[in-house]
Amino acid sequence: MKAYRRGIADSPLHGGHCPPWLFKRMKELGGLITEAIVEFFGPEEFLRRISDPFFFQSLGCLLGFDWHSSGLTTTLCGALKEGLRGKENYLGLFVCGGKGKVSRQTPLEIAHYGEHYALDFAPRLIYCSKLVAKVDNAALQDGYQLYHHVFLFTRSGKWAVVQQGMNQINRLARRYHWFGPQVADFGCEPHQGICGIKEKKVLNLIAQASTTCRQNIVKLAGEGPEVIGNELLPTKILSLPHRHYLEEGDFNLKRVEKTLYQLAEFRPTDFESLLAFPGVGPKTVRALALAAEVVLGTPPSFSDPVSFSFAHGGKDGIPFPVNRENYDETIEFFRQVVNRSRVQISQKKEMYKQLTFLAGC
Repeated sequence: MKAYRRGIADSPLHGGHCPPWLFKRMKELGGLITEAIVEFFGPEEFLRRISDPFFFQSLGCLLGFDWHSSGLTTTLCGALKEGLRGKENYLGLFVCGGKGKVSRQTPLEIAHYGEHYALDFAPRLIYCSKLVAKVDNAALQDGYQLYHHVFLFTRSGKWAVVQQGMNQINRLARRYHWFGPQVADFGCEPHQGICGIKEKKVLNLIAQASTTCRQNIVKLAGEGPEVIGNELLPTKILSLPHRHYLEEGDFNLKRVEKTLYQLAEFRPTDFESLLAFPGVGPKTVRALALAAEVVLGTPPSFSDPVSFSFAHGGKDGIPFPVNRENYDETIEFFRQVVNRSRVQISQKKEMYKQLTFLAGC
């Protein structure tokens, strides 16, 4: 079976809003395409494809949105959520969350569907939703603050996540893709592929190279803030290496002291349980990572896990020349879906025109 890419994509921050006339059409066409995929390939296949940043970007382009705008993520997810509204039971596919305040309602929406459709695995999905956000905001500190979180799941309990963070300094948004069935360990290399622009200051605790550091972080979390503070105090006279994403302010444990005391009482058994503990955020994780390096000599990885960017490229060579093979695969996939779907003839013709136009670009 063909391997699918998962991971992260970067896009420039763009202002403005999607025109109502365009969003209406995006909602209709996006809903039809999703319904066709689910009908002929099943809801889990839709999760697999939506968690592929290349497919996601291509779908956004197909629906007519700005190809390199950060708004493609929020607008496409919003259009899919609205396009599938009322069809959840029929399709066995549920979409929760969104942008800003709506993203924080994700656990409540999952719980609502769980109660309405008697899904006993809803609490596990809520846990996964929260942990995914913590991984990309605390375990991978790349300078992008999350502001968009969409959690998709099926009646069988399979799930996928599309979330996005913002970096106000470089004016970029970074999109994170997850495919639940292929996440073996939340704490170690949960993304199968990474798309984007490399950052220089990154604390990457989910890297394979950070395994020993993660183990020592868990060990130190059971020691309490006094032990960690006493060990770190002498290091104030040292100069930190430039490669670190750790700053002098991280030596001040007062900001995370309460959480460290609670962690000492809780005594986490592994990095996932530590990360999932309430109150553990970027500052707590940085303090523990610094302690693991200084006290136990196990530095974490500081490499950004990014390897490539965007979907098909551009005809002007920006960010790279069009990958025609990849482009043709996307078009052929949509053509098969459209030809096998039950949409009306007029809608088929309109969708086929769009596909033919893309093929001739």
